[in-house]
Amino acid sequence: MTRNHQRRRPGWRQRGFTLIEIMVVVIIIGILAAIVAPNVIGNVDRANITKAKTEIRALESALKLYRLDNFQYPTSEQGLEALVVRPNDPNIRNWNPRGYMERDSIPLDPWGNQYQYLNPGNNGEIDVYSFGADGRPGGQENDADIGNWDLN
Repeated sequence: MTRNHQRRRPGWRQRGFTLIEIMVVVIIIGILAAIVAPNVIGNVDRANITKAKTEIRALESALKLYRLDNFQYPTSEQGLEALVVRPNDPNIRNWNPRGYMERDSIPLDPWGNQYQYLNPGNNGEIDVYSFGADGRPGGQENDADIGNWDLN
């Protein structure tokens, strides 16, 4: 008797999910996505701005080390590249052969653009900055310029 009860009848099928149950799950997932997505997207933008500020600080520190060794900042024409490749300038006598950047390359900003450098700067002795998400001067919020003059 127990053997027969343990066996399933040949025509018996397992019950699956109904269309209503599947629709309820899809609606719940949609609502969660609608709530979570804007929060995640906002965090990505803030993270990119924070990364740009951190890299600008690192570039500014490397420029200060360059100045300590060579008694002047690189010119605007030499640019940030002077931190990784010795400039062809006879006045640069104490350039560090290992360079002044850890990775031996100037990083791109979080949006894939080159950091800008001015000597003399418009906002201080030197300016190191990014044009922000749009890659153009000016802008607001994510498109705003981020420079060493406004780092806190």
